[in-house]
Amino acid sequence: MNMTRPITLLDVARAAGVSTTTVSDALNGRGRLPAATRERVAAVARELGYVANHSARNLRRGRTGVIGLYFPDRTIGLEYYMDLAIAAAEEALSHDLALTLIPATRDPGRVPSLHLDGVVVSDPMLGDPTLETLTNLRVPIVTCERDLTPGARHAGRVESDHGAATRMLLEHLALRGDRIAMLCPGEETAFGLDIRAGYQAWCAETGRQALIYDVPLVCEPQDVSRAVAAALQAPGGVDAIVSVPDGGANSALQAAFQQGRHVPKDLRVAAYVDSPSLRGLATPITAIDIAPREMGRRAARMLADLLTGAIEPGAVEVLPTRLMVRASTSSAN
Repeated sequence: MNMTRPITLLDVARAAGVSTTTVSDALNGRGRLPAATRERVAAVARELGYVANHSARNLRRGRTGVIGLYFPDRTIGLEYYMDLAIAAAEEALSHDLALTLIPATRDPGRVPSLHLDGVVVSDPMLGDPTLETLTNLRVPIVTCERDLTPGARHAGRVESDHGAATRMLLEHLALRGDRIAMLCPGEETAFGLDIRAGYQAWCAETGRQALIYDVPLVCEPQDVSRAVAAALQAPGGVDAIVSVPDGGANSALQAAFQQGRHVPKDLRVAAYVDSPSLRGLATPITAIDIAPREMGRRAARMLADLLTGAIEPGAVEVLPTRLMVRASTSSAN
């Protein structure tokens, strides 16, 4: 059948000798149709080259077919968030959803004009006005990590067990020294709060001094250099340094060299957030793989399932983490 216009449900129904309702049910997995009927309708649709009109279907359902992905301010461009975004976009597409990236903005009032069916929010931050605006859209929100905003209740959440991951990294580092410094963001995100709490709890349990040096979630090299210098000049010194923010570990490594330290001979350096760049350094850096791509996939899938009613609001998933041991914390030669 040669046509210049798109093939419609009616065309498929006529060719298959069934109603348009039967065609719709067969192609969308609804109704109580015999398997043979579903297969015949699907075969006819393929032969005719029928392509579902997702725009029309979304219109009937009162949806746009678009979901948003929101990152904290200045995090766009960091490897963790880019990996998360790519995986979320791929997963959304597999559910016939388009994903639009929502950067932090000085004018949160512009967000409602996007007409979104739902939003994935990565690392919700206390006091973020854009997050408040997104919450007021009254659409399903899935967060990557907990929202610390008092009274916050969202449709779903995917999170990592940062307490367990922090303990795993610290126990590895403690094999060759007692004094471990932590370069850590503040408590405005669950990411920073949970890592700090995990570190402090481990220090209390093992009788070690907690050595925390504040750095921003999105840190500049000079932020890390100052923190490393302060740690190395502390009374008693340090045996190891953990740089928590994405992108900060390489700066910590360089700062240690500038302070006359050799890694790992007389100082070990580790990252909390793994990335391909850490593996390609002259001294590859030990890190925790917190699975950003899996985080993006699961969050987008959860939101898609919430939109279709496949799962109920309140879903929570916890991601596994892995310790990736590399030369920066290996035994000295």
